[in-house]
Amino acid sequence: MGNDVPEEPRVPGGASAPSGDANDWWIYGGTGDVSSMPLADRLPPPPPWRDFDGGPVVPGAAPRDDSEIRRRLGASDAMVRTSSDEADMVNVALFLRRPLIVTGPPGIGKSSLAHRVSRELGLGRVLRWTITSRSTVKEGLYAYDAIGRVQDAAASGALHGSATTAGRLSEDGSAADAPLHGGSDGLHGLGDFVQLGPLGTALIPRDTPRVLLIDEFDKADTDLANDLLGAFEDGEFQIPELSRVRSRMPEVEVHTDDPDDTFVVRRGRIRCRAFPFVVITSNGERSLPPAFLRRCLSLEMPPPDADRLAAMLAAQFTGGEGSERAAMIRDFLARALAGGTLAADQLMNAEFLRVSPSGPGEASWNRLLHSLWRRLDEVGSA
Repeated sequence: MGNDVPEEPRVPGGASAPSGDANDWWIYGGTGDVSSMPLADRLPPPPPWRDFDGGPVVPGAAPRDDSEIRRRLGASDAMVRTSSDEADMVNVALFLRRPLIVTGPPGIGKSSLAHRVSRELGLGRVLRWTITSRSTVKEGLYAYDAIGRVQDAAASGALHGSATTAGRLSEDGSAADAPLHGGSDGLHGLGDFVQLGPLGTALIPRDTPRVLLIDEFDKADTDLANDLLGAFEDGEFQIPELSRVRSRMPEVEVHTDDPDDTFVVRRGRIRCRAFPFVVITSNGERSLPPAFLRRCLSLEMPPPDADRLAAMLAAQFTGGEGSERAAMIRDFLARALAGGTLAADQLMNAEFLRVSPSGPGEASWNRLLHSLWRRLDEVGSA
């Protein structure tokens, strides 16, 4: 009795809530402020079941593509602020080393999240895998140009006047074990015909994670989600064309998804050290298998409000702020609330025309807005 000490905060299920400020555990704050401290020095160790030991580790930072970041996000000093829910889930994905499925209507900036995380945490160029109905896991991991290798061997053999028996392919489409010109074991230049895909490049062992964007996952074949589980759970994959020759060529230098970059594959297998930060975008048009959802985290991104739209425009346009821009944003949101789907890109297009010195005049503005802001569900309809 008489004890005024407040009760310890509780969370659902009866577990004690962690102590400290609400956001003091964040690594990614969503502010756009680039940290000077490497992520490897701030990121806590992974859970034991997500701890990978691939190597040797590639030294140095990942390649950068600042022009792509600027093209997608605009100026860093006008960064779109991230909501607490969004920042929470990004940090949970970083802590747990789990892919993050980002859902929401088209055109609200789901794919931009990958670039915002990459810029703020200094993680280099975003690896992008755009999904189609024909996409396979192998496409994301690597490609082997068997026909190109055979043609190259035949041309090289003809140039040197030597015989080659490389004109046949095995049943799986890879070059047969017949000798190729360029070495007694027929393996010279093998790595020139292997290209790692975005997912395969993301799994190259590094001290800090790469950012991988798997975009438009709704378009995937129904089997792709289940086929991805192996790579997501194991953090590794095998290249059979290199594994078959590992006793004769234990190391093969191959091309990566980064321009002009290569990686030495050892014994035909790649295993990550830091699991990549994976953003999987979806419009929520189809359900995903429970086994896949269990191994991922989910973030539902709401349509942007007036403040977020204003920040997006400020990031891309250095002038034009004022009452006219605010009025246009209000009109845009009113049209969106009236029904149908509008994308932030449609507002960006209108703003570009509005602030352009050689853009349309006031007389044609309302007519253009009607066309520019046509609802996405109306496009292509009668």
